[in-house]
Amino acid sequence: MEARDTRTLMIVLLVAAVVIAGGLTALIRFAIRTPGGRLTHRQGMRLVLWLGAVVPTILLFTLLVSELPAMRPLPVAPADLRVKVEGEQFWWRVTYAPPGQAPVVAANEIRIPVGRTVQFDLDGGDVIHSFWIPGLAGKMDMIPGRTNTLVARATKPGRYRGVCTEFCGLSHALMAFDVVAMPAAAFDAWLTAERRPALATATAHPGAALFAQYGCGGCHAIRGTAQAGAIGPDLTRFGARATLAAGVLPMTTANIAGFVRHPERTKPGVRMPAFPQMTDAEAIRIARYLEGLK
Repeated sequence: MEARDTRTLMIVLLVAAVVIAGGLTALIRFAIRTPGGRLTHRQGMRLVLWLGAVVPTILLFTLLVSELPAMRPLPVAPADLRVKVEGEQFWWRVTYAPPGQAPVVAANEIRIPVGRTVQFDLDGGDVIHSFWIPGLAGKMDMIPGRTNTLVARATKPGRYRGVCTEFCGLSHALMAFDVVAMPAAAFDAWLTAERRPALATATAHPGAALFAQYGCGGCHAIRGTAQAGAIGPDLTRFGARATLAAGVLPMTTANIAGFVRHPERTKPGVRMPAFPQMTDAEAIRIARYLEGLK
């Protein structure tokens, strides 16, 4: 909704700029073609007063008054959904906190219901980040130790690209996310399913043992298993996401395997350790295990 209001304001300003430019062009043409002495000094001063002071003041005052309501944030009710987002180097920790229910933890992808107000509680987990969804809402800094809020409401289903707009390290430009706006009923069903542990068929995959053997559970959590790390992204529904590495790579087996072994090749400065001792076959098995987490 905020993005729509911004677009409307941009169109109004563009139309006003074109009208003003057209008026000035016509005035210049009139001044060039008008014979000297046609206007008296008094008439010239009156023309300057009206076109240089009175008319611009009225236009600017009208624009200010008409757009002041758009500067107010959307009202938030106690029953509205709250989503906590923490910026990390270089990914997004997402926690859904629906009223009266236990929180649900995810990462790098945000889902919201269409037509409902959502409050984003924004925090910087390590350094200053900035949260921006150009097609949906405004921009807000994420500062460690301080929670800023951003309120948004999607008016139609769709996928909105989000980015970090504050330099936060070597991979600042490789830190994106998607906001998926879903019909309200579909979102409620999705959030209910999101609470469940990972499927037993997925956790029984041969790659699960390798995941544990390489100590991946020290940083990552997978609900329903013994892996309960909280340093890195929660991977319980990893396979259901459209991208990996915070919006950088398509979700393919080869990309997952490559990122598991050498994350620094995709994201310079990332805190996730590399596993050069891991074989290609082992990386593929872990990748296929992670793909099954849906």
